[in-house]
Amino acid sequence: MRPYLRENLSHDPVHGYIPFTSDKELEQGEVSERQIIDHPWVQRLRFIHQLQTAWWVYPTAEHTRFQHVIGVMHLASRFISELYPSLKEVCPDCPSRGYVETLLRMAGLLHDVGHGPFGHFFDEHFLRDFGLTHETLGAAIIQRELAPLLSRIRRNPNSTVEESEQLDPEQIAWLIQRPKGTEEPRPKWLRFLRSLLSGIYTIDNLDFVLRDAFMSGYSQRAYDLERLLHYSFFSEHGLTIHDKGIETLIRFMTVKAELFRTIYFHRTVRAIDLALKDLFLDSKPFLFAGSPLANLGEYLHFTEFSLLVDVQRWTSSADERQRELGRRWQQLIARQIPWVAVCQRSLVYSQDDAEQASIFSDNRFALQKLRDLLPAELKNLPLRVDIARTTFRPHTSGPAAGQNFLYDSAQNRIRPLTAHELFRRLPLSHRLCRIYAATNEHAGPISRALDELLGAGGVDDLTNM
Repeated sequence: MRPYLRENLSHDPVHGYIPFTSDKELEQGEVSERQIIDHPWVQRLRFIHQLQTAWWVYPTAEHTRFQHVIGVMHLASRFISELYPSLKEVCPDCPSRGYVETLLRMAGLLHDVGHGPFGHFFDEHFLRDFGLTHETLGAAIIQRELAPLLSRIRRNPNSTVEESEQLDPEQIAWLIQRPKGTEEPRPKWLRFLRSLLSGIYTIDNLDFVLRDAFMSGYSQRAYDLERLLHYSFFSEHGLTIHDKGIETLIRFMTVKAELFRTIYFHRTVRAIDLALKDLFLDSKPFLFAGSPLANLGEYLHFTEFSLLVDVQRWTSSADERQRELGRRWQQLIARQIPWVAVCQRSLVYSQDDAEQASIFSDNRFALQKLRDLLPAELKNLPLRVDIARTTFRPHTSGPAAGQNFLYDSAQNRIRPLTAHELFRRLPLSHRLCRIYAATNEHAGPISRALDELLGAGGVDDLTNM
């Protein structure tokens, strides 16, 4: 009989039933996956939205980082089920399937553990002040707070860690961080595994594309996960996709880019981000004292939900500045946004385009040049330039390059994925250039100035208006 007591199920709208090990019938000193899932550091993710501000625009997209990391943990097992035989073949020294699967499941579960309120927004506008990202902070949480538990996990729903093996929390911490320019040497099998967390198609982005598309109402089945899994394997070079699966990969990448344009970069979402940026900058002294790394105990209780409750109380503060900030926070929470998108242009860049030389690589410089082209009576109009950039072909250069490969069945050889004709035809990146003002009153002259700034009259692409 199946050992039902040793396994729990969670039902997920995207993946169906997700199994994880329970806290029943444990060996002496053993820790279960459920104990990690129920740990305050993971449960904390229930109070941080997956879509950092887009949930203010898409009413059904109320899902959190918690649902996402459970899904990523599940995809870790899906991938290991398909890829472990090929990983063992090209890396004979790799540990048992039980070790590799448990390691990747925990990396998937914990890859977002360092996130703060509003997700990546918090990275840019708070953690960066201390030289941190949610990944480096998450790595510290894993090693300082969770390591004693993680090292005692012995199994997952599909496989068991061998007696001679012990899970290494430092390897989990390493897996969740993006590759850097220079790093200590790591075993080949471990480097290959990281491509499942920081490559072109990863257990992270494969889950959030399906989940965000479903929860927002964009699509119930955005791309073909099953086919992508079927045609993926590890070669001696790294994570490789058979050329029979290339169209499926292109579909995934295209949908991911579409989600950026239509959901993450929706005109109202970006207007909220502009307002939040100004408000957050003024509020930082009252939000969290010092670096989260120096006070993990306080950071554990600092979430998006706690922040949104706290700032509404500021209206009763004895501090006049804090009271005014409280009023501004209440306006934001009520979606009283001071910015309206008055015009938008799309810029698409290919491999050979000088993207960094574009005037729209610097918001402040672009705004200055835009003002120069406006009629005299509008030069002092309150305006904001917003450049929303998405990458079609990520990790084609820099430290993370060289993690994804293509099997050319006609020539029976492995090539860089970038060599495939369909892949090369994808744009390198896409930028949405928007001008925001207090009202639409002067949309005409502002739009004409933007076209003049672009030189040849950019493509008018007012999506989701």
